[in-house]
Amino acid sequence: MSAASAASATTVRAPRRRGAGLGLVAWLAGVVFFLPIAWMALTSFHSEADAATNPPSLAASLTLDGYRDFFGVGGGASPWPALVNSTVASTVSTALVLLLALPAAYALSIRPVRKWTDVLFFFLSTKMLPAVAGLLPIYLFAKNAGMLDDIWLLVVLYTSMNLPIAVWMMQSFLAEVPVAVIEAARVDGARLPTILARVVAPIALPGIAATALICFIFSWNELLFARVLTGVVAETAPVFLTGFITSQGLFLAKVCAASLVVSLPVLAAGFAAQDKLVQGLSLGAVK
Repeated sequence: MSAASAASATTVRAPRRRGAGLGLVAWLAGVVFFLPIAWMALTSFHSEADAATNPPSLAASLTLDGYRDFFGVGGGASPWPALVNSTVASTVSTALVLLLALPAAYALSIRPVRKWTDVLFFFLSTKMLPAVAGLLPIYLFAKNAGMLDDIWLLVVLYTSMNLPIAVWMMQSFLAEVPVAVIEAARVDGARLPTILARVVAPIALPGIAATALICFIFSWNELLFARVLTGVVAETAPVFLTGFITSQGLFLAKVCAASLVVSLPVLAAGFAAQDKLVQGLSLGAVK
């Protein structure tokens, strides 16, 4: 083999080794992140006595007692009202965020306003305020307005909390929409609502899906405002979950079962939209 051939073979093998090394690191990172979830799922099928052992036993017998207790089979509180409240608050607020963020992102990307970078910084700066700093004013407002323990108050709060990050994300997604397509639609007589619904939205669908999924996750997992502003009627799933931690002790198997059930909607939504999520999060990464 000539020196040139040997050098060429070495050049080809080097990227392969690098790719294999990066793949191994990615798999290890995936296992590290997945291991706590798998451990939680396994613990949820153990009895409380087996779940409380230290170290936990992998060979312990499996049971559905944790799930029966969570769903109130033994006479406890039913989780369905809390799950319905979380579904309504997360779904409606996400829809409102997309409805408001799409025209705002259009104005900041395709039809940019003056000093649009300052506008984006202002949107992002609203997320820098600790949530607990605004808790008392919001509580007093809700109390005087008679909106305590009202699911629609959470819808308004979640919409306002997620709107800045949604505008920030969708601005970068809409910046990749070809202006020529929009100009062609405008020449054909299409108005702005038609352009947004039939031209911009289909092209930016992966980015919109990624934004919707992130807003849904943030709304579903929110605990602080839901804990303070709701009681019985508008109780959400995370608030219901905290009820399993009592002064009598931590019921580990029951908490793991409840955590797994509460996490399923988010996991299902992420799995269903995983292709759109990857496309959306990588949109604009390669010029």
